[in-house]
Amino acid sequence: MADTHTKLNARYDVTSLRADFPILGEKMRGKRFVYLDNAATSLKPQSVIDAEVSYYTRMGANIHRGAYEFSERATLAFDATREKLAHFINKPADGQIIFTKGSTEGINMVAAGWARRKLTAGDEIVTTQIEHHADLVPWQEVARETGAVLKFLPIDPETGTIRLEDVEKTIGERTRLVAVTAMSNVTGYMPPVREIIRIAHRHNAVVLLDGAQYVSHHPVDVTDLDCDFLVFSGHKMLGPTGTGVLYGKEHLLDQMAPLNYGGDMILKVWNDHSTYKELPDRFEGGTPNIAGIIGLGAAVDYLLNLGMDKIAAHEHELVEYLVERSAGLTDVSVYTAQDPEHRGGIFSFNVEGVHSHDVGAVLDNEGVAVRTGFHCAQPYMRLLGVPGTVRASVYLYTSREDIDTFIDALSKVKEVFR
Repeated sequence: MADTHTKLNARYDVTSLRADFPILGEKMRGKRFVYLDNAATSLKPQSVIDAEVSYYTRMGANIHRGAYEFSERATLAFDATREKLAHFINKPADGQIIFTKGSTEGINMVAAGWARRKLTAGDEIVTTQIEHHADLVPWQEVARETGAVLKFLPIDPETGTIRLEDVEKTIGERTRLVAVTAMSNVTGYMPPVREIIRIAHRHNAVVLLDGAQYVSHHPVDVTDLDCDFLVFSGHKMLGPTGTGVLYGKEHLLDQMAPLNYGGDMILKVWNDHSTYKELPDRFEGGTPNIAGIIGLGAAVDYLLNLGMDKIAAHEHELVEYLVERSAGLTDVSVYTAQDPEHRGGIFSFNVEGVHSHDVGAVLDNEGVAVRTGFHCAQPYMRLLGVPGTVRASVYLYTSREDIDTFIDALSKVKEVFR
């Protein structure tokens, strides 16, 4: 997980690439559709849609159970996605990929299956105030149930960043778990996670990275990072909703209890007890989202074919352009990472005197889709001193024309609310 953006000479053709996404040909409010809500979910290319449809029209069977051709086809396609994801994040031999419904479920699996079993009174869970609620509320519950202490890495008030000297002071001998986002869903700030992991491991603490915003936009190498757990969501990386990944080191997953008990995770069942399958099957009880996982495999193919380094470079340039274009706007407060090298593809802002929802309504009328509110990050909003923001977020299919349309639409807000 790099802390710097790669500058590339090679670029992909955004105009031709946009043709792969059917919804970009639609109108919104009768206007050209400008989608800038990628931090919430990504649009889907035709290849992903086709992969899901293909499952229902050409296979349709359950996996790992049927002794017939269509079930075998479905099983092979489902299992192939796991191998693609292993390549996508460079999974080491001593790691495992568990399918989930998304990042939220992955975090809750670690909270329920590992933290609740391993933590005791006085142990410390270290996190931050910039986390999505999904990477905070589970740890609050773990602390309440086990007596563990919840601690927060300080956020520098001047820069909005996490300083390594504060990490050194906060993570100590009682720290058992460090849970931190790899990229803020509010500002796009990317903390120095590589150094945080190194410091945590020096104190024998386990590190969970919330990669929901990061993994879909940047190259990731978990072998190099050496994180203990990583969660990310399929729907933010061109895949279907209801899909996601929990990556974990085998020795830690072996210490975890499953979240779901039932079919396909069982080895043997007696009247009074059961034994369970090996990893990863032990954590995948019940019939999964087969079509969704196969679609996720198609999404990984699309991303790898395009190149994650190229996607990261494209978004970096777009955000720089967005910051540059917005500089000329009056009465606009921007909440984004100050250092471009630690800034992801998110641009949060407010217009003075206008509620974020009202700004969103004006943009909607101009065909521009953004997110408004507190973005499932209320502690971060309190830290920023605002009730919410307007959030524009880019992705691989976002064009400069999209940014220009957005800026033009934003200039109309004051006209409406003057």
